[in-house]
Amino acid sequence: MPETGRDPDRPSPDALLQAARREERTRGRLKVFLGAAAGVGKTYEMLTIGRARLKAGADMVVGVVETHGRAETEALLEGLEVIPRRRVPYHGTVLEEMDLDALLARRPGLALVDELAHTNAPGSRHPKRYQDVEELLDAGINVLTTLNIQHVESLNDVVAAITRIRVRETVPDGVLDRADDIEVVDLNPDDLIERLKAGKVYVPANAERALKHYFSRGNLTALRELALRRTADRVDDELLSHMRANAIAGPWAAGERVLVCVSEDPRSAGLVRYAKRLADRLHAPWTALVVEGPRTASLTEAQRDRIAEALRLADRLGGDAVTLPGGRRIADDILAYARSANVNHIVVGKATRSWWFELVNGSVVHDLVRRSGTIGVHVVPGEAAPADGQPRRAVATVAPGPAFDARAYGLAALMTGAGLGLALLLEPYAGVENADLVLLTAVVAVAVRLGLGPSLAAVVLASLAYNFFFLPPVYTFTIADPTNVAAFLLFTLVAVLVSNLAARARLTGVVSQARARSTERLFGFSRKLAGCGTLDDVLWATSAQVAAMLKVRVVLLLPDGKAVTVRAGYPPEDMLDEADLAAAQWAFDNERPAGRGADTLPGARRLFLPMRTGRGTIGVIGLDADGSGPILTPEGRRLLDALADMGALAIERVRLVEDLDRAERAAETDRLARALLTSISHDLRTPLASALGAASTLRDLDAALTPEAKAELLATIIEESERLNRFIVNLLDMTRLEAGAVAPNLALQDVAETVDTALRRTQAVLAGHRVAVDVAPDLPTLRLDPVLFEQVLVNLLDNAAKYAPEGSTVTVRARREGRSVCIAVLDEGNGIPEADVERVFDKFYRVHKSDRVRAGTGLGLAISRGFVEAMGGTVGAGNRRDRPGAAFTVTLPVPARTAPREIAA
Repeated sequence: MPETGRDPDRPSPDALLQAARREERTRGRLKVFLGAAAGVGKTYEMLTIGRARLKAGADMVVGVVETHGRAETEALLEGLEVIPRRRVPYHGTVLEEMDLDALLARRPGLALVDELAHTNAPGSRHPKRYQDVEELLDAGINVLTTLNIQHVESLNDVVAAITRIRVRETVPDGVLDRADDIEVVDLNPDDLIERLKAGKVYVPANAERALKHYFSRGNLTALRELALRRTADRVDDELLSHMRANAIAGPWAAGERVLVCVSEDPRSAGLVRYAKRLADRLHAPWTALVVEGPRTASLTEAQRDRIAEALRLADRLGGDAVTLPGGRRIADDILAYARSANVNHIVVGKATRSWWFELVNGSVVHDLVRRSGTIGVHVVPGEAAPADGQPRRAVATVAPGPAFDARAYGLAALMTGAGLGLALLLEPYAGVENADLVLLTAVVAVAVRLGLGPSLAAVVLASLAYNFFFLPPVYTFTIADPTNVAAFLLFTLVAVLVSNLAARARLTGVVSQARARSTERLFGFSRKLAGCGTLDDVLWATSAQVAAMLKVRVVLLLPDGKAVTVRAGYPPEDMLDEADLAAAQWAFDNERPAGRGADTLPGARRLFLPMRTGRGTIGVIGLDADGSGPILTPEGRRLLDALADMGALAIERVRLVEDLDRAERAAETDRLARALLTSISHDLRTPLASALGAASTLRDLDAALTPEAKAELLATIIEESERLNRFIVNLLDMTRLEAGAVAPNLALQDVAETVDTALRRTQAVLAGHRVAVDVAPDLPTLRLDPVLFEQVLVNLLDNAAKYAPEGSTVTVRARREGRSVCIAVLDEGNGIPEADVERVFDKFYRVHKSDRVRAGTGLGLAISRGFVEAMGGTVGAGNRRDRPGAAFTVTLPVPARTAPREIAA
């Protein structure tokens, strides 16, 4: 939208700021080769440009290019530096994806990345390739990429309607909008079909199916138009930014734009329809413009309703509705807007006012024609809206002025009389020559306080008083000196001009104050919505704000399945009757107003308006007021639109947050389920298989086995059964932790005794390691649950045995440090990677390990942390400082008063 209230002869600050950001940025440049369909030559053109850049000295590499077996494309790829693709195992197959990390490490000046809408393999850092490209751009790498028009998100429904095929891989419009350059790669549909038949796009089997379903001539023509129009819109925006940044007066004949001027005239609706027809003939965008000048405050409610209806008509017909606050002559405001928006056609109604009215107030039509320059002005007679079934006829009415207010004119006379009295008192001291200034001051005060009409009356009274009391001969209306005639006329002229200017300033001030109040309340409403965290809070705040600002009764309805139901209201409403519910449902389904005062279901008691966001209609707002006639004035309708839009965005925000929370919970649940399934299907099955194998051998070969072999098999069965029991205990313990069922039975316990018990339980696990115990002899007794603490030590020792090589030493150390006792389990393995120091305590998480490491569920450390925290302590992970290896430290508080060291019976 063009900037309003800006001097067209000065550059636009926003445009200059955008240009400065482009010059100073460190972000890479993105160029998109956009095509209507596969096979038009996007990849070929991208490779051609890339080779040209390489020949010019650019540091260019190929991130990923899909040749699809096309010989001419493969020929262009030869000799270029290609980053090897990353291989990703997936469901028994291997997928090849662009190696983003390798590309970032190589850090070329230019990267070629094909198929921007591609979906990456599961497990990739980003789910979509366009997100990979965003990371490359943020790293300062320029990117050339390709995209088909059917993959643009906003065009997804349009493409589905044209081709009857829903495209699942899409790219947000913002990615295309942020591109520095878009190049359309175009090919005639007949030529593309020939390429398809020749096998240059798909293999023959796929080509035949594509010809039957997608690559019809009609489909390709429609997609081609979409690509060209999308690029034309982008070029059009760039042209406007260039014009504003350089203060270039429009219009430039680079594209057609239509502007229709709307007023309170009954013919405005006809002008809007004419502008729609003109825009359709020119294939041009169009706008309906209302300039709020000084006369706006004096319009009647019927005239305001006509303006609002004309703007609503423009919105229904596909145009933009704009309201512009005017500070100068209306023609100047219209032309300033037209030039800033690069408009080259202005539609205005033919003037039907009298010559005397135009002589006094001027003619907007004549001013537009004289000052329009290269802009074409269409002066249209227009057609008045029919009333009461009467045939249409051209009607033009002059807006009546404000109703006569005798009190205002009486007050003007009093203020003028006061000015006269002051002038007479000052005459002996200031002289006659300053009396006119005193009277002029009184006229200005009347204009500022009471408006134009009373100020003109004050001008007449002041002029007569100036003649009667100060111009000789005094006390008569006769002027003897000719020079005094000029003084009298000059005084009257100045008084008229000053009163007019003061009255205009007063009206402008009144309008500005009203706008400031509305803006302040809207700002307060936006802050209130920002603080709402639940949907109910947002709905209540929205309904209460609309009711308070518009003095109406409000009800908000949101969809519940296919039907809309009442979710909030102010004041609270119990229910809606059938007519109201039908109107609300129709407004939601058709995204148009319904109910009282609307074209559809006008018999309803309320007016229902859809609440929209960029994702579509999310609800309906219903309004009701006492009395008959329209519920909202034009200003009220604009205010409601602003409030409804803010409320709709807040509702959308809350829903998006809820959707995100649900998605995160679902993803976490899915991750845990997969991890649990992995543990059950592999980690739990391994010891079970070993035990079953040993038992089967004993059963089948009992007679042939030596006693030593039997003893070894029995030991295997016992060892693997104990291992399986530890896995199951861990699963049960985690279930207890998550259910909040862990209630430690605390009692004074000796740390050394608990350590000794845990070492005996893990004797088989630690059989291949040396064990060193370093427990200080003077440790105080601690308030522990012996069963839980023993399980903590068992899990830590089991973890050390898994990750430390055989023959290494596992150390258990206990020391007192201040008011705490620290028990550490140290191993001599490879240690914990820095990125995994905190994650090792997550459920089902296991640090990457080699095949020699025994399997586990990934629950031991998580359970240990839960048990220790339940006993009031903490557990942390890190690496040893004296040598390689991991260190897990449990810290428990020393009781305030400890009993003598003793072992409970």
